[in-house]
Amino acid sequence: MAERVRGTTDRLPSAGVLDHIVVLGEMHLLRILAGYFAYYNRARCHLSLAGDAPDPRPVQGTELGRVVELPEVGGLHHRYERAAA
Repeated sequence: MAERVRGTTDRLPSAGVLDHIVVLGEMHLLRILAGYFAYYNRARCHLSLAGDAPDPRPVQGTELGRVVELPEVGGLHHRYERAAA
């Protein structure tokens, strides 16, 4: 089963997430994968969706403040949002 999961994650865009993390056990692996899939569906831009994510995001205008960086998947990826000053 581990080979199947590894093959699936390697075929995903932005793959190789497991190449940069030492997995310490099954629960750790599940947390890593849950974080990656949440990032993939909530924050990652998809060309086939006109640059949006599968979970649509609202447009954030400049009135919402400056852009801040939010780490995802243990800091391997980041998403950017506006945060009130």
